[in-house]
Amino acid sequence: MKIALMDSGIGLLAAAAAVRRLRPDAELVLSSDPGSMPWGPRTPEDVTARALAVAEAAAAHRPDALIVACNTASVHALPALRARLEPGIPVIGTVPAIKPAAAGGGPFAIWATPATTGSPYQRGLIREFADGASVTEVPCPGLADAVEHADQAGIDTAIAAAAARTPDDVTTVVLGCTHYELVAERIRAAVQRPGTAPLVLHGSAGAVAAQALRRTGEAAAPQAPEQGTLTVLLGGREGVLPATALTYDEGRLLQAVSPAR
Repeated sequence: MKIALMDSGIGLLAAAAAVRRLRPDAELVLSSDPGSMPWGPRTPEDVTARALAVAEAAAAHRPDALIVACNTASVHALPALRARLEPGIPVIGTVPAIKPAAAGGGPFAIWATPATTGSPYQRGLIREFADGASVTEVPCPGLADAVEHADQAGIDTAIAAAAARTPDDVTTVVLGCTHYELVAERIRAAVQRPGTAPLVLHGSAGAVAAQALRRTGEAAAPQAPEQGTLTVLLGGREGVLPATALTYDEGRLLQAVSPAR
């Protein structure tokens, strides 16, 4: 089984690690274009063009499925990606986990990029899945970029600013950008209020990994032999995991199980 994942940069690490945990024997293809990151401020047309290029580089390796491990690309480019690749390659998009957050019953916040925050797309998901719930949309300027470059001071500053915009009564935070999942515990520590129940965080990595297996007709086999290969594509060319990826647990997991070949 071969699963490809695409993103502008290293935001795909969380979903790739989730696939690796479910199927240590799966071949992984990670396709990104760090030189064009971030995609959030770009026009929908530009995002679509870049997403198609990154996806086609992955498709050349003939994967059994492609995970669009990027919220921005899923918002703007998913129809074009599916039109180009399906039915030959199933395409799995990334949607913020608003539905399970609303099911939890408490006030929740959605941390997302400034471009996604307040967008018709996100507002539509809130109306569909969280009508009547107490929802706060929290823009996180600079956080994805700081995570991409492993800028620790920048990460701390962006998280602190977003935490200050998050109401004290929030019990759950939806991580509406795949990059944020790489610093989930730092987000938890910043938002958790003393004396309150543990904060619930909702990311998308586990859900998209499970959906990729379903779309390929495969089952989870976490005890399978750790024989999966790892192919890294940077701007369409084979390379290795960027040094910044190895500053995160997910990147180190991928490198430990299957060093890029």
